[in-house]
Amino acid sequence: MKKTIRRVGAIVLSAFILTCSTVDTTASEKRSYSYNYDYWGDVQDSPDLYSVCKVLTSSDFGLDKPLRSPQGLYVNGESVFICDSGNNRIIELKRTSRESLELVKIIDSVKGDIDKKEFSGPTDIAISEDGNIFIADKGNARILKVDSDYNFISQYLKPVDNTLDPSIPFAPNKIVVDTAERVYCIATGINKGLIKYETDGSFSGFVGATPASFDFTTYIWKKFATQEQLAKMVAFVPTEYDNIYMDYEGFIYACTGSVSIDDLKAGKADAVRKLNLLGNDILVENGVYYKDAFPVYGDLYMGDGGGYKGASYFSDVTCFDNDIYVCLDKNRGRLFSYDDQGNMVFCCGGNGNMDGYFRKPVGIDHMGYDLFVLDELDCSITIFTQTDFGALVFKAMDLFDEGEYEASQAAWEDIIKDNGNYDLAYIGIGRAHLRQKDYKTAMEYFELKYDDENYSKAYRQYRKIWVEENIVAIVIVLLLLFLVPMGIGRYKSIKREFDTADIFKVQK
Repeated sequence: MKKTIRRVGAIVLSAFILTCSTVDTTASEKRSYSYNYDYWGDVQDSPDLYSVCKVLTSSDFGLDKPLRSPQGLYVNGESVFICDSGNNRIIELKRTSRESLELVKIIDSVKGDIDKKEFSGPTDIAISEDGNIFIADKGNARILKVDSDYNFISQYLKPVDNTLDPSIPFAPNKIVVDTAERVYCIATGINKGLIKYETDGSFSGFVGATPASFDFTTYIWKKFATQEQLAKMVAFVPTEYDNIYMDYEGFIYACTGSVSIDDLKAGKADAVRKLNLLGNDILVENGVYYKDAFPVYGDLYMGDGGGYKGASYFSDVTCFDNDIYVCLDKNRGRLFSYDDQGNMVFCCGGNGNMDGYFRKPVGIDHMGYDLFVLDELDCSITIFTQTDFGALVFKAMDLFDEGEYEASQAAWEDIIKDNGNYDLAYIGIGRAHLRQKDYKTAMEYFELKYDDENYSKAYRQYRKIWVEENIVAIVIVLLLLFLVPMGIGRYKSIKREFDTADIFKVQK
């Protein structure tokens, strides 16, 4: 009998363990590909805003030899350019359908009167509004300007500047071109900011250098150190940028991963900067997080483990026409997207060999709202397209920017139905009510997600309207508070005079 009971107990226990393991497996399979952070900094799973449409490799492009260590990706209209640095060439592709790119031409040299016609390790390309093509020919220490048929026009060489070390070779790495065909360049080994060339090709200076961070104790120590000690110390110098992108308004997004965790958390360094024409950083970081600005530097948790080490390393950035920008994390293989206020819109991706994961992502660009990511090790391009949820989020933002506040509010309400933990939706509804002058309701939504700044804006307007509507009652109350005590005091004074007066005394 006891053996039977033990056998039944063992069967029940085994069934329970099997059931638990089945539940855990199912839960892990349902874990979202995308996530976000809430006000408290906790990770919240989110419906995917983007999904993998297609992963394309050299065989899909019909190349005569496979890609080798590609370093640059550039999208212009329906065309996609890959800087196939390892093969000293540029690949031009054209998007022929939602998930296919067709080879147009392979360019490995320029035409015209120039000594070195062949490329040597090209790393980036940019096209001006006039159709002229600019190529960062890193191995040949030059930036080439050619026409649409790759006929040579001019070249940009190492800038002549007394502050530059003449022994450092000129290695242009990344470039952007504005509407006037001024060129902004990141050169390896030059950390003074972006190198700026005017329309005629002349060097006009450096712009947008990152502020140098330093420890105050070390700074004091350097004042009293010897030359030998100074030589062994770390110099306080600006950080070199990794990549740049120029948006539709001419602002330059510059990203860097060569910053320490301590500097990021202390706000002494920026992973992303938005530079105006003067080189000043105008990036807004008002995202709600821990009663402070949400940091625009990728993952909040930077501990070592799982193959990851250190902070997110932004290797590239791109920006849509609605001012939502996406940063590419080379360290963890992720995409971090932020809106124009610094709120995180979504995060997705990771390191791995599955679709949507990367081994060494080095380039990102967009075509419409579709994203293209270049992987250096896999030599592939991953095309991301919006999901229904992602399209709804972007629609809500676009409607707000267009002044369609009621429609934007309705879209955000639909988003909450799909994801009740999406903080940006509550803030979006609050902003829509704020623009519709429904300040009380706006305050309620901002309070839900601890958005102190927007709550203060709504509260100021709500207080102003309340005062205007109740000004008569306020004045009456103030008068009563002033006149009643004064009247009572006057009455008591008169009564006291009567009580103390000797009215029955007769003067002699």
